[in-house]
Amino acid sequence: MFIDIAKIKIKAGDGGDGAVAFHREKYVASGGPDGGDGGRGGNVVFQVDDNLSTLADFRYKRKYVAQRGENGRGNRCFGKSAPDLVVKVPRGTLIKDAETGRVLADMSGDEPQVIARGGRGGWGNSHFATPTRQTPRFAKPGTPGEELEIQLELKLLADVGLVGFPNVGKSTLVSVVSEAKPNIANYHFTTLTPVLGVVHMQDGKSFVMADIPGLIEGAWQGVGLGHQFLRHVERCRLLVHIVDIAGSEGRNPKEDFRVINEELRKFNAELAERPMLVAGNKCDLATDGQIEDFRQFVEEQGYAFFPIMAPIRQGVDELMNAVLARLSQLPPILRYEAEQPELQPVEALQRGKVDITCEDGVYFVRAPWLLKIMNNVNFDETDSLQYFQRVLIQTGVIDALREAGVKEGDTVDMYDLEFDFIE
Repeated sequence: MFIDIAKIKIKAGDGGDGAVAFHREKYVASGGPDGGDGGRGGNVVFQVDDNLSTLADFRYKRKYVAQRGENGRGNRCFGKSAPDLVVKVPRGTLIKDAETGRVLADMSGDEPQVIARGGRGGWGNSHFATPTRQTPRFAKPGTPGEELEIQLELKLLADVGLVGFPNVGKSTLVSVVSEAKPNIANYHFTTLTPVLGVVHMQDGKSFVMADIPGLIEGAWQGVGLGHQFLRHVERCRLLVHIVDIAGSEGRNPKEDFRVINEELRKFNAELAERPMLVAGNKCDLATDGQIEDFRQFVEEQGYAFFPIMAPIRQGVDELMNAVLARLSQLPPILRYEAEQPELQPVEALQRGKVDITCEDGVYFVRAPWLLKIMNNVNFDETDSLQYFQRVLIQTGVIDALREAGVKEGDTVDMYDLEFDFIE
């Protein structure tokens, strides 16, 4: 079964906790704190695997959790960082945040993409030693790894997409110009999954052609199979519209042409502007008058027309040469850019639970809802930093610190952020 959409949960590994330890050695008096730091949690990394062609594996496993970092130990021994969890997906997979729809990564290249980052290891008590705090009996816990629900969408990477009603000869054309071997029969919906074929031309040039199955009237609303596969047309640089020019099944080729173009437009308005060539198949069943009438109809709308008989390859070479020439003038296959997270308006944020503990004058703030906000804040930008300051004030974190007894100049530790409290 061809599965091209899936929803899964991923969880990066938590950072290991820092250790509370004191140096113990013969003849060494008051060795001092020597607790080591915890290790980093494992990232969740996505990697392209060209041996995969569908997202079927994600139907059976829907949660992926990376390992936690090891805790620190005495004698300043740092905990071991956890290995990354590598999740393999087919080339062309789009990764989105399931909650917001934000694009996280486009898995079209070979570079692995870190989607969820592991938590940092906590500091051991050796970090907290000062001239006035020589025996700190506390350490910093590791920060939680990022956790989110994501949606995977497979959008096939093809230069050319074949569109048209069922049983007009799309699969036959792919089979005669490439090594692809789709199922071919004289009934509707023979092709149940998109078929990719590599077309090799002269001078070593080639391009990838995709047979997009199941387009009928109403496909954009879920009628037939088309709604499952229209997303695969979005990346195609060029469309080849195949039409049964003879109307061998009692349909009007002009009406078929109009209907399919309208379905593409309704699904994605940009597809209506995509470059297109028109191929009139089954010319052996049509009269010369039918062919010339349809040619005039198509050319009046600004499209180039190619009469073909796909099974015997008549007119196919001319069509493929025109495809190659047109592709040389078009930009590369569409790649989606990762979208930056949008900061929620401070007024829309709700106050959540805040846990504050004090150890030797250091106030540790822990709040899972606050950590999610911190992951989206760039502390190197003034505007972003001012936004976070407003968050602390309006969500009551500053008030909670005051209630816990914080004073001017005390140290506040908020996960990976540490600062001196200022009234």
